[in-house]
Amino acid sequence: MEKKLIFTFLYILVFPALILLISGDLFWPAGWIFCIWFILLCFSTILYLYRKDPALLAERYRKPGTGNQEGWDRSVVYGLAIGFVAWIVIMPLDAKRFGWSPVFPFWLNMLGGAMLAGSFFLFFRSYTDNTFLSPLVRIQEDRKQRGVSTGVYGIVRHPMYLGGILMFIGAPLLLGSGYGLLTGLGLTVLLMARITREEVLLARDLDGYPEYMQKVLYRLIPFLW
Repeated sequence: MEKKLIFTFLYILVFPALILLISGDLFWPAGWIFCIWFILLCFSTILYLYRKDPALLAERYRKPGTGNQEGWDRSVVYGLAIGFVAWIVIMPLDAKRFGWSPVFPFWLNMLGGAMLAGSFFLFFRSYTDNTFLSPLVRIQEDRKQRGVSTGVYGIVRHPMYLGGILMFIGAPLLLGSGYGLLTGLGLTVLLMARITREEVLLARDLDGYPEYMQKVLYRLIPFLW
């Protein structure tokens, strides 16, 4: 596991390095803010799971197509992975190297930073509150999966997805990338479609989930959806 962790940490560093290298400005302040945010989020989450919840960490390493993952979800996982890399590449090209988008007003940059703060909170708490937080849509019979309704799961039914959406929208606002924002919105639509199909499975096969849906009414945004 230690070797896998070292590889994971090196792999995570690839994305901040890409952002700064592609931007053409190694001293890009907004780029550094996002890169530090990204590294802190990933490293702190992985170290927490390594120490407190190794079973969930092992689940997070599960490969697509294993563990009775829903067949349709394999395409979604690959689509999210490709979209994420495109999002990472597009933002520095747009915001810094070529300047395709007009300069964003400062208040939008600040809004993006606030959204990233909220994203950090929701991501981290999702992992600490739900030991069954698999990257794949599947019923974890091997781990005796049960429903979770406490913590951030008492606010919305899919807090980690909400954290992802805040990241996909907040980062391009912080960096000043209109094309990154469009890419992030595309990833948001894909996540929302995944939620809709995932909930059909959970309501059908996970004990107590229909009752949970009655208790926590909103998937992502209170009073909206």
